[in-house]
Amino acid sequence: MKNNLDIKKEAINVIKLESEALLQMSTKIDDDFAQVVNLITSLSGRVIVTGIGKSAIIAQKIVATLNSTGTPSIFMHAADAIHGDLGIIQEHDLIIAISKSGNTPEIKVLVPFLKQTNNTLVAIVGNTKSFLAEKADFILDTTVDKEACPNNLAPTTSTTAQLAMGDALAVCLQTARQFTDRDFAKYHPGGALGKQLYLKVEDLSDANGTPVVSSSESIRQSIITITQHRLGATAVMDNNDIIGIITDGDIRRMLENYDDLSQLQAKDIMSTSPKQIEASQLAVNALQTMRENNISQLLVTKNGEYAGIIHIQDLLKEGII
Repeated sequence: MKNNLDIKKEAINVIKLESEALLQMSTKIDDDFAQVVNLITSLSGRVIVTGIGKSAIIAQKIVATLNSTGTPSIFMHAADAIHGDLGIIQEHDLIIAISKSGNTPEIKVLVPFLKQTNNTLVAIVGNTKSFLAEKADFILDTTVDKEACPNNLAPTTSTTAQLAMGDALAVCLQTARQFTDRDFAKYHPGGALGKQLYLKVEDLSDANGTPVVSSSESIRQSIITITQHRLGATAVMDNNDIIGIITDGDIRRMLENYDDLSQLQAKDIMSTSPKQIEASQLAVNALQTMRENNISQLLVTKNGEYAGIIHIQDLLKEGII
């Protein structure tokens, strides 16, 4: 077995080799790349991405990234394409074929059929003199000097280069379309990521009720109100105006600072100028405010009026944290 030092050195070497290859590839971004971005931006059809072997796996990832950033895309396996899947391709689609060598048997069989469809063919290829490159309308050059594999055989550096080229394409398309975080949320409604982009404060706070006491309320009743709503806090209001908040922390500090609690009122222990957030704000903004101020609750307002409380536990339950 290798010792830890040798293992770490080898891992670092792989990362350095691949990063150097990407930097070298960045010098090959040319007019073909820009023209492909413009073509896809104005495309009325879809982007069909195909490949074989490890390139097929990269193709699937590129398709997923394109779809999630607003470019309708479909993966077509190069081997399956010549056994019926060519029917996927429609008149206004653009085809991206991915291959390191550009000369694999499957690619040589497939490309002539792709050319018969009269669709634009883009090659993401590591050999600009290959069969695929010669037949393509546009070439995105992903040539690398060597694989990170010690035998220079297993696709490692080359697939990293393909992946980076796909990411560059997707991001440029995203920018060209002015694809915003709101657009992104439409394609990611599930999970924590989607919730950060669309879940609003009122979606969580509306179920919490509106705990409130007046400034002259007794401490006993204030504690009862906090306990009933289980939010660890209550708003303090006079004449429909928020003047403060009482939290569990305020109760603990009261016990430390006062021996006689019988004459105390809400105004005596409340925190003034409580942090507030508008109900229509994103819930993730509430989380940011809580973190910045090291607090667990925010008073929620709607059109300037008190509408409830959002608690950090609400955000935890939704997986936003």
